[in-house]
Order: sequence, then C-alpha cells, then structure tokens
Amino acid sequence: MRFLSEINSPADLRQLRIEDLQEIADEVRQFILETCSRIGGHTGASLGAVELAVAMHYAFDTPKDRLVWDVGHQAYAHKILTGRRDQLYTIKQYEGLSGFLRRAESEYDTFGAGHASTSLSAALGMAVARDKKKEDFHVCALIGDSSLAGGMAMEALNQAGHLKTRLIVLLNDNDMSIAPAVGALTRYLNRIKEAQSYHHLKEEIGDTLESVPGFGHSLRNMAKTVKDAIAAAVLPGALVNELGFKYIGYVDGHNVPMLVRALEEAKKIEDGPVIVHALTTKGKGYPSLEKNYYAWHATGPFDIKTGKAVKSSKSAPKTYTQIFGETMCELMTKDEKIVALTAAMPDGTGVDKILETFPERAFDVGIAEQHAVTFCAGMACEGLKPVAAIYSTFLQRAFDQIIHDVCLQNLNVTFAMDRAGIVGADGPTHHGLLDIAYLRGYPNIILMAPKDEAEMRDMLVTAIEHNAPAAIRYPRGNGYGVDISEAPKQLEIGKAELLRDSAGEAAILAYGSMVYPAMEAADNLEKDGIDVTVINARFVKPLDAELILALAQTKRLILTVEEAYLAGGFGSAVMELLEENSLLDKVKVVRMGVPDRIITHGDPKLLLAKYGLDADGIYNKLKETIEILEERRTGKKRLKAIR
Repeated sequence: MRFLSEINSPADLRQLRIEDLQEIADEVRQFILETCSRIGGHTGASLGAVELAVAMHYAFDTPKDRLVWDVGHQAYAHKILTGRRDQLYTIKQYEGLSGFLRRAESEYDTFGAGHASTSLSAALGMAVARDKKKEDFHVCALIGDSSLAGGMAMEALNQAGHLKTRLIVLLNDNDMSIAPAVGALTRYLNRIKEAQSYHHLKEEIGDTLESVPGFGHSLRNMAKTVKDAIAAAVLPGALVNELGFKYIGYVDGHNVPMLVRALEEAKKIEDGPVIVHALTTKGKGYPSLEKNYYAWHATGPFDIKTGKAVKSSKSAPKTYTQIFGETMCELMTKDEKIVALTAAMPDGTGVDKILETFPERAFDVGIAEQHAVTFCAGMACEGLKPVAAIYSTFLQRAFDQIIHDVCLQNLNVTFAMDRAGIVGADGPTHHGLLDIAYLRGYPNIILMAPKDEAEMRDMLVTAIEHNAPAAIRYPRGNGYGVDISEAPKQLEIGKAELLRDSAGEAAILAYGSMVYPAMEAADNLEKDGIDVTVINARFVKPLDAELILALAQTKRLILTVEEAYLAGGFGSAVMELLEENSLLDKVKVVRMGVPDRIITHGDPKLLLAKYGLDADGIYNKLKETIEILEERRTGKKRLKAIR
C-alpha cells in the first residue's frame, strides 16, 4: 500500500494531491476485500461507497465539518480513513468495531446509524443548531436512493427546503437497497439520469446566445425564463428544485476527483440545501459482487480468488427464514386470500421465494415499514389475509400503525417477526429484544413464539386463520432439524404445552427459543436429584392462565425464561397474572431474560451465555435459587458449589 499505510486520519488524506485520490480509493477497496474475505461483513455496500468516503473526507474539514452516514453498513472506508484501519479485522465481532456508525467509537461518527432513512433528519438538526449557535461548518448527509424513499427522509427533505438551511446531501444512487430498489422514486431518479442530455443542450443553447455580439447577455437572460419553464414541464429534476434544493449531478460516484469538485461546488452554495447526485455500483471493483450484489450485501468469509463462500463441512438444518418462506408458499397454494409483504428485505425474510412463486400476491414495498403495516390493514379490510414479514427491530418503526391501523380495528394482519432476540454481529440496532414489550400492551393482538420450526409452521397457520391481529417472533439462524413433513395445524389460542411433568417444587416456564435450553437444563438438574417441570408457554398474550395459576398453587418456585428484555416481557406478564390473582406471596418467581442495558454485537452463543440464557445459565440460576430457598427454610448454609 503506497498511501494507505500512512493515512491515520482524514488530515493525512488532505495532505495528498487530488491526482493521488483514485489510487488511494483502490487501496482502500483492496483492504476491505481482503478483510471481509477473512471475517465476512457488509462487503458489497462498503465497496460501492469507497470513493464517496475518500472524496468527502478530502473535500470537508472533518471532524469540524459533520458527515452524517445513513444506515452505516457502507462506511467501512470511512472507518479505515478515520484511524480504525488496524482494527477493521474486529468489525462486528465481540468487543470489536461496530458494523455501523457509533458515536462512542469515534469523533468522526457524528450520528449513530443502523436503520435507514435517518441521516437527513439528523443532519438538518445539526445544521439548524449550527446556525442558532452562529457557528460555521458544513454538514453533509450521505443517503442511498432506497433510503431516500423512506417516509422519514422525505419529511426531512420537505422541512429542509422550507427552512432554506445550508445543507449538503450526497445521494448514493446505485438502484439498490439490500434488494433491488423499488418504487416510483427509483423511476424518478432514473429519469433524472436520462434527462442529462437536456441539461447539456440547455447549456449549449445558452453559450450560443451569449456569443451574439452586443445582445448576447440580454438574449440569454430573456431565454432563461422560457428554458426554466420548459425544464419544469419536462425534467424530473424539477421536483428537487420545487422542494427548495439546488441540484448538482449526476456525478460518477467512482471518480474521486469529479466527486471532490462536485462537493466543492456544493460548499459554495450558502442560500439553501443542495443535492449532489452520485451514481455508484454496489460491490464495485469485485466482479462476483457486481454481478450478484443482492447475495453479497452481507457475507461470511469467502475465497477472494473465486468469490465462493467458505462454508462449514457440517450440514445444518434449515433456517427459520427458509421454513417461513416454504410454509407460506404451501399455505398460499391452498388459500388465494393469503398475501405476503416485506419492507426491502425479501432475502432476509424468506419472501424472495414467495415473490418468485406468487409474484401477483407478494410485495416488496421498500424501506417503508409504516406504509407496509397500513398497506396490510387496507388489504385486510377487503378480506385478504396479509402476512408482513419484517425483522423485529424494523417493526419498531411502525409502532403507531400497528396500534392505530391494525389492532384498534381488529384486522386480520399477521406479523412474522424474523430476527427476534439476540442477532449477533449487527448489534444493538438489530437485536430484536423489544417486540414482546411493545406489542403485548394493546388489546386484540395475540403474541406467540415457537420452540422449533415445526411449531413455527403451526403458529403461522394459527395466526392467519385467527381473523384478528397476530404476531409470531422467531430467532435468526437454524432450526433444530425436527420433522416438518406433516401439514401445519392450528393451535388452541393461549394454550401452553406441558413438556416435562414432575412432582418437584420447581417449574420452568420457557418462551420460544428458550424452550430447548430449558429442557436441557432440566435434564442436567435431574442428574443432581432435582426434578423440574418444564412448560413451553407458546403464547405470551394470552397466557395460559389456568396452567400458570395451577403451578403457583403447587410449586415453590417458577422460573420464567425469555430471549428478550425483561422489562415488559414474558416474565412480567406472568408476574402480573399472579399479582392479579393474589398469588405472589405463595410462590417465588424468578425472571430470566436480557437485562436493562444496551447489548453489544458478537456471536449470539457468546452473548446468550454471557447473560445466562443457555442451558448452563438456566441450570445454575434454578439450582442456586433452590438452594437459597432451602437455606432460608432450614437455616443451613449451602455446601455445594454451583457448576
């Protein structure tokens, strides 16, 4: 690396000649490729934004000037240029660099970013604060074409144009989000690209008029009104102008000198916001990614020479995502009223298979979760049975729509919440730990979680045929390989499953992904002479009140366990039920779940073990609690150490 090894900050970058920037970008791209081939990561997105990162840090005086990245998974080059080059190999690993933007990680990460469409609102807020404080620095927001279609981004554009605040927006237009971009805005941006010939013609006409001796300047000014009127009528860029933005573009997003010049021009505009429109290619510089950018959005380790993934030799069961897609196709074949929907995540949710099989009954609405939920509500009003497959963490963005548009009207919409629980490498912005708490507080909706992939199939058909709002949460990753050959069947709403009965004084109430670890813990406790009842709760709303109240009458200890935040979660629901029935003084209740803190990124097994949410953790917690209770009852000190 001729340049990169000497760049430890953007200040070092700005000492170099503009003629050297393209070579620096090539070195950064190669560094990202080599690193991601070893450890995996958001490879395609980051390769596509290399030149953008180099140009921004060269054109702007960072960190004084504020760069606000949208989402953040394309910011690997930004991390490399801001002093984190030697730590890039730790990205998305426990105690390593975040895969996204994180304010606590670097002064150059001006705003935390993990979800899409946030950069414009944040950047506008910074720009307004700058003006109120009478300070002087530039604010530049980088946003992708699909993120720009998000309602939040459009709201920010509307206010920015109204306020006439000095703000620069760098639009990274690659026709992609994670999947191919969809929607009318994408067509609009394509029309802007196609209309560049008009811009060139307009300038040529102006230059010709200017050259007329004696009258040229007047003729050009007279013609300006006519030309602008024509532009407003025929050019898609008119929308940008009408919103109050100046427009620079389009620019080759992989030509660093051209990008720098465009950004320098944007910096000169002081009477309002400006959009710099850059065209890029996702996965730029690596043929495998450019051809198959959909699959290469996020990768595991791969062979850099062949582009083939480095896979484990062990065969693994199908993922919950795969099971969802296959089961939906099976159900949709039998019932024409069932439709499926996702918000820019067809591959991540299993809807890609449905889109291929039922293209007229499956929808990708883009990065628009609020619209997605109300769109489903509208279809349900007309008798369809919509299933919205949205990650637990992304469904948070549509909280009001779930309440106001679905639950309040008691509509038959099913929410299939993939990535519920601890997801691992993507970290705090992507852990699905809140859905139990944010959904169970409102009437009409039922909430359930399967213990395995067979039960997931049963819950899917149960939710669809319930004819009211329903939500299913299930984890990222593989199932247990259980038999799924039988057709899915409807479950009794609110009925738990007794998996292990015992005469012992303790019972484990496990929800969803914690059922199998609870069974394993019970097996280990049996070896120590401790007999434990194990219940697969299945439902958190409604709870199996009859069973839980009966346990409270016969057991000394009930242990609840869930892969979610404890506050407002499954254990809280059990406690509320017991309190309502005046039973909390008769039984000891211990809740296990995720504590009230931000959960970092890292391997899911490591994180679950850290918080005791595995077989050993459940074993230790229950045994320790039993021994404490026994000590209190007998007055004898514990002699055995907890393993």
